[in-house]
This record gives sequence, C-alpha cells and structure tokens, in this order.
Amino acid sequence: MSFLSRIAERLIDAAQKNGDLSGLKGEGAPVAVKGGNPHVDVVTEVGHRVMAENGAVPPEVVMRRQLAEARADFRAAETEDEKKRAMLRIADLELRYNMATEARMRRR
Repeated sequence: MSFLSRIAERLIDAAQKNGDLSGLKGEGAPVAVKGGNPHVDVVTEVGHRVMAENGAVPPEVVMRRQLAEARADFRAAETEDEKKRAMLRIADLELRYNMATEARMRRR
C-alpha cells in the first residue's frame, strides 16, 4: 500500500469512528456507476458514446449487415446464375470483413 493510500485509509477510519460518514444522503444504497466498461479509459468511452449518439457505425458492423443481406439473397436466389453471383458477393464480403477484423486486432 502506498503512502497516500495509507493516509487516505487513516482519514476514512477516523471519520468513521467520529460518525462523520453516517447519515449521508444515499447511505445503504448501491453506488451508481457511470459508464459501461471499466477496462476502457474515459476518453475512449466518451468517444464511443458521441459516435453512437450521432449514428456512427463501425465498418465491421456494416460489413456484417451486408453479409447477412448477401446470404439472404443467396437463399432467395432461384437460378444458378443468381446463386453464383450471390456466392461471389458473399466471398468478397467475408474476405473484406476478415481483413478489417485482422487489421483492428493488429492495432491493439
């Protein structure tokens, strides 16, 4: 435990013994935690929230939606030519999606 942590603990203990921490607003209620992910720094979390509020969608999410549409087109295809075109589109989208995912993982 660091020097400052020990001082803080002593001050908290002294305040508890004196009763300074009893009768406070919200006593006994769970602490409301802001934010969702404790492993993400505040700046990144705010950036994600701002982007989400303004409708920004990560490219990988867009690609997944396109893949779902392409797969639905494949299932709905009636002729062999339509199925072949749908399969080529699926293969292209899967390649692009995998490349984007791998690039994101390498940046970490």
